[in-house]
Amino acid sequence: MTRTDPLAPLLDLADVAPALAAAREQVDAALRHRALRRHGGAVAAEVSLRSAVASAALEGHPHPVADVRAGTVTDPVTQGALRVAEAVPGLADRWPRTPRQVLARLHVLAARDQVPADQLGRPISGTPAVAARLDGLAELVGGGTSAPALLVAAVVHAELLALRPFAGPSGLVARGAGRLTLVAAGVDPRGLLAVEVGHREREPEYVGAAGAFATGTPDGIRSWLRHYLTAVELAARELTTVADEVLATA
Repeated sequence: MTRTDPLAPLLDLADVAPALAAAREQVDAALRHRALRRHGGAVAAEVSLRSAVASAALEGHPHPVADVRAGTVTDPVTQGALRVAEAVPGLADRWPRTPRQVLARLHVLAARDQVPADQLGRPISGTPAVAARLDGLAELVGGGTSAPALLVAAVVHAELLALRPFAGPSGLVARGAGRLTLVAAGVDPRGLLAVEVGHREREPEYVGAAGAFATGTPDGIRSWLRHYLTAVELAARELTTVADEVLATA
């Protein structure tokens, strides 16, 4: 018996397929920037920093990028966001194979010094429905869909925001898992897309669209997907900006 792809219906939602194509085009163009040939390390470091700062801000802990770069910000949420951003490239190979273990690792990195040690890496006990959705999420990440990686990443991110399966700053985990999905799928193999910057730039829309997704309605899911893909385009623009800056000072 042929199994139905659980994400296939999302491709039929109004405007989603064209938005996916447009976002992927912007990503691919940004990843061809000539600065990445010789200065990819410097670009990656700056993108990782901006990604972490934006993710911490979305968690209610905003700090200037310059202050975080200078090392003067000791806020534990920001430090957790920095650890998550730094770890993403190294966790990509494990993500499709052992997604639950990787989620636990992301939580340890994100929530250290914020929740009791015995809660680190351990999902909060929830209802059977929540457990089933986590199982479904793990199956998606492990190859349970042939949908485009940008769509999968959007769903992973939003599902974890809706479920909040870990104590503390679970938004850091959700955003890290979304980025991991893009890296592991080869859309962003070097982890150069700071999608969090796009979410931060459109924060009210981010919050509203995430809430809409959680309703489970077609319109709510479409709202989130359109927001997410706009954030991806903004991340591609941010990558180009960073690459231009690095090239100018090289």
